[in-house]
Amino acid sequence: MPKKVFVSGCFDMLHSGHVAFFEEAATHGDLYVGIGSDRTINDLKGRRTVNGERERLYMIRSLKFVADAWINSGSGLIDFEEELRQLRPDIFFVNEDGYTPDKKRLCDELGIELVVSRRVPVNGLPPRSTTALRSECRIPYRLDLAGGWLDQPYVSKFWPGAVLTISIEPDLEFNDRSGMSSSTRKKAVELWHTDIPEGDPGLLARTLFCLENPPGTTYVSGSQDAIGIVFPGLNRLDYAPGEYWPEKITPVHDPEVLDFIEQHLWFITLPPRDGTFNVLDRTNISADGARALAEAADGVWDALLARDISAFGKWYRASFDAQVTMFPLMKSRVVSQTIEQYRDRALGWKLAGAGGGGYLALVSERPIENAIRIRIRRERT
Repeated sequence: MPKKVFVSGCFDMLHSGHVAFFEEAATHGDLYVGIGSDRTINDLKGRRTVNGERERLYMIRSLKFVADAWINSGSGLIDFEEELRQLRPDIFFVNEDGYTPDKKRLCDELGIELVVSRRVPVNGLPPRSTTALRSECRIPYRLDLAGGWLDQPYVSKFWPGAVLTISIEPDLEFNDRSGMSSSTRKKAVELWHTDIPEGDPGLLARTLFCLENPPGTTYVSGSQDAIGIVFPGLNRLDYAPGEYWPEKITPVHDPEVLDFIEQHLWFITLPPRDGTFNVLDRTNISADGARALAEAADGVWDALLARDISAFGKWYRASFDAQVTMFPLMKSRVVSQTIEQYRDRALGWKLAGAGGGGYLALVSERPIENAIRIRIRRERT
């Protein structure tokens, strides 16, 4: 009797990459497909689908590789849980960027084998992704590499310091509320449409910062978001006490340093932050905490310039620890569980942004299985 194989995803703008994925999955047995609802995709990606759920279901059910398909009834990254428990497949088949620790835990609980595809395109056909097909938008994302929160005056007033950011190419469509500055990027897309224009990067970043924080804004987004999107490469932003804008920006475009970061940074997908989550609900901001955060950012900076992997891991972890000391809600139960899962395989770890979910970035000398790689924006345009 053939094995039952389950896959789940958005599958918007059906393309040859999706078909190759279904074909590969179907080599393991009879294929069943759970499709994310329009509402789920909007919640995760912050956008409407090009093709509605009924149209996507019709197309996928028409493929010869698919035994049956349906719209998942749940929400979030595990919107298929009820259907998975009912189907009880032998295999859950996912792409590398579709792997999450929560999926692994659920499969272990139900006795289901989790198999990870490597996205190999069909011979003679180009690689395809929905992100690439949706538009030609090249506006990058931003990763808070170290020192995050020191761009907020209510933290830097206790102790000034640096925030380190890197600009990330939009090879993946990172989830909303995931710490990759997706809200600021949306403002950049609203302002510039497809790419950051030529011009003074400082002025462009200030324009983006002001667009996101008009007069009367209650919670002002940190300027590292706008700067990290506009300025390519690695950047050190030095903040004076109580200031929204850094007094100095130090860019690094050395390809050896940027290659070093790309080769040793690995992303694990976590559930996005809940829409009601507020990391400021319980804080313990102090001079000691802000100073520890500033010292950790200095340590990461020196380690990157020296390309010292041990020091990078040590100070990267120290940056996260300093953040959690002042903002304990950053380290949710899921975050803690995931750190424990990778503790023996990583030298350091930190959340991509303000916490509660999104992406856990790991520093490691060796490849992390099923983790996502990122590509740093090297040039302005």
